[in-house]
Amino acid sequence: MNGGVNGVALAVFIFFFVAVTVMGFLAARWRAAENANNLDEWGLGGRSFGTWITWFLLGGDLYTAYTFVAVPAAIYATGAAGFFAVPYTILVYPLIFTFLPRLWSVSHKHGYVTTSDFVRGRFGSKGLSLAVAITGILATMPYIALQLVGIQAVLDVMGVGGGENTNWFIKDLPLLIAFGVLAAYTYSSGLRAPALIAFVKDTLIYIVIAVAIIYIPIKLGGFDDIFSAANDKFTKAGAGGLAPAAEGQWAYGTLALGSALALFMYPHSITATLSSRSREVIRRNTTILPLYSLMLGLLALLGFMAIAAGVTVENGQLAIPQLFEDMFPDWFTGVAFAAIGIGALVPAAIMSIAAANLFTRNIYKDFLRPNATAEEETKVSKLVSLLVKVGALIFVLGMDKTVAINFQLLGGIWILQTFPALVGGLFTRWFHRWALLAGWAVGMVYGTWKAYDTPSGTQKHFGNTADVPGIGEIGYIGLTAFVLNVVVTVVLTLILRAVKAPDGVDETSSADYKADAGDPGVQTDLPPATAGAPGGH
Repeated sequence: MNGGVNGVALAVFIFFFVAVTVMGFLAARWRAAENANNLDEWGLGGRSFGTWITWFLLGGDLYTAYTFVAVPAAIYATGAAGFFAVPYTILVYPLIFTFLPRLWSVSHKHGYVTTSDFVRGRFGSKGLSLAVAITGILATMPYIALQLVGIQAVLDVMGVGGGENTNWFIKDLPLLIAFGVLAAYTYSSGLRAPALIAFVKDTLIYIVIAVAIIYIPIKLGGFDDIFSAANDKFTKAGAGGLAPAAEGQWAYGTLALGSALALFMYPHSITATLSSRSREVIRRNTTILPLYSLMLGLLALLGFMAIAAGVTVENGQLAIPQLFEDMFPDWFTGVAFAAIGIGALVPAAIMSIAAANLFTRNIYKDFLRPNATAEEETKVSKLVSLLVKVGALIFVLGMDKTVAINFQLLGGIWILQTFPALVGGLFTRWFHRWALLAGWAVGMVYGTWKAYDTPSGTQKHFGNTADVPGIGEIGYIGLTAFVLNVVVTVVLTLILRAVKAPDGVDETSSADYKADAGDPGVQTDLPPATAGAPGGH
């Protein structure tokens, strides 16, 4: 790594950071409602975003700074096996086309703000709703932490904060400033802030990728030399070349499938989705979001370029920032670092809002303050969004970065266990609420135990692939836990239906799942605490 501070890159980075900070605070006035003191406005942007705003928001939400840093870093470290992120983002869009419009419709009809709101309304079970809420919060916390890790990686390469022997406060001061700014404009502007900033973030990322995929190969002698250098590295390392060995193919396939099933179970994905103004916006977005998968495929190639460029780093997460600093002129290095930094701010804001909404609606209101007003809900959610970010910051500053990555992988295993209740509930009421809760518990326990018992590449625990029982292949732990979850849910449902165990009250109707904005009976002018649910929840 280069010594000292890259002043030009830092100046460009600060320029963009200040620009998006101003945008974040001004966003409070963008499409502002007369009464902003409810979660529809602060937490969902008034449910008013059209196709392009939603596209940028979802793109900014799903393709994060961690994606920018970690996907090519995985290629840099493991070869083509790291490309599993590309097929899973291709698989996910046909999948969400089948269920996201239904979720939008029923949520719009009843004023649901979170997935747990829907689960409670569909199955009449606060216990199941609580399980989904806790899972969402637990899975989101390390994800927010990794966005801060992305910012820290950029700051490290720029030389900001000093060396390892620098006083901890001085070393971490830039990250603390970035965190403070993020917390402030998220608190004041809610979801409108990341929605507005996402335009800048995604534009910068597309520019950086377009330049990198042309400029860097020219400097390195072309893609033939790049792939040859990468192949030589992995052959010498005993990995057999670029492609994963035969015994790794099950792991590759199950990781891709399991990740595709899990992606839109994350609360931040649903928060961005529910901010749309119509179900047609959701359907259109599922057809144009694959453009981001094209970008991701090109982005992943940077891992091979880092190998060909001779980039050597102790922490693989620094490989791509270091590649940019080595290959680009200083001013464009600043643009690339700004893309990564802003790419952390947008999803971190959405994730903190989503986690705060889950706590407010499905823990605070359901169990602590059933009579909380819409204004009180908004105040609590704002405060919790700050606490969530503080927790993520403490996690980053107090723990090894590889631990944060492993916990994020564990979060993927956890969040996948909410799939039967959420997606299953969108299509059928057959599953019994107690069976869904038991299946969730089995999946969570098995997935956590197996991950803890499996070494990762950097730790003794929290790997994400292990032997699949009864098959003898290495597969994604989260998908195995999901299969156990479904089996338990189905078997127990059969038993509970046979003994006529009491079922919860379903407050939805079949017509609710096809409702659109402006349809008769769709109450869009009520606070989410009361819309569509007589007497509140």
